Amino acid sequence: MASRISFLLGLLAVSFTVSTLAYDPSPLQDFCVADMTSSVLVNGFACKDPKLVQADDFFFSGLHIPGNTTNAPFGARLTPVTVAQVGGLNTLGISISRVDYAPGGFNPPHTHPRATEIITVLEGNVEVGFVTSNPGNRLITKVLGKGDVFVFPIGLVHYQVNIGSTNAVVIVALNSQNPGIVSIPNVLFGSTPEIASDILARAFQVDKNVVDDIKSKF
Repeated sequence: MASRISFLLGLLAVSFTVSTLAYDPSPLQDFCVADMTSSVLVNGFACKDPKLVQADDFFFSGLHIPGNTTNAPFGARLTPVTVAQVGGLNTLGISISRVDYAPGGFNPPHTHPRATEIITVLEGNVEVGFVTSNPGNRLITKVLGKGDVFVFPIGLVHYQVNIGSTNAVVIVALNSQNPGIVSIPNVLFGSTPEIASDILARAFQVDKNVVDDIKSKF
């Protein structure tokens, strides 16, 4: 009896461990193409009638087209391929994007709350880095060249910057159909309603006028 109880407890432990790794809804059928017209609220999107599904529900064209960085914020342009662009990604737990960087262009410190990210450099030289959580707050950084790959663990603050004199291009893959993005500067200084300046001043240990000046740029 004792050994049977131990076995059952072991199974429960495995089940709980596995469940903590499931960030996106798991498919219970061949596919669940997102029905963007449905008013049903679920964790993800309601399914389109399988009989109405077409090849275009699983298709996207455009990652070969350079993103226009001329007027892009921070000199970087994202071309996303998430469930918003490809309904067939619904429940499949994966997405991909292209990012183009002008010389000096960068992706400010941000996180993806629902995904680990893996980046592959197609052209150029890109400095990447992420910061470990408290209390270490260790910066792990590396300069990548063409063909190099780097991983950003889920939830950690990270960035990319084109350190070369020519345009850079990367392909980003994430293990979520809708990874989300939390841009640190935007959420702190551009939230609606705004975070009180005195709170941010205390957090960053600067004068309130400094915070107000930063806020004016968002």
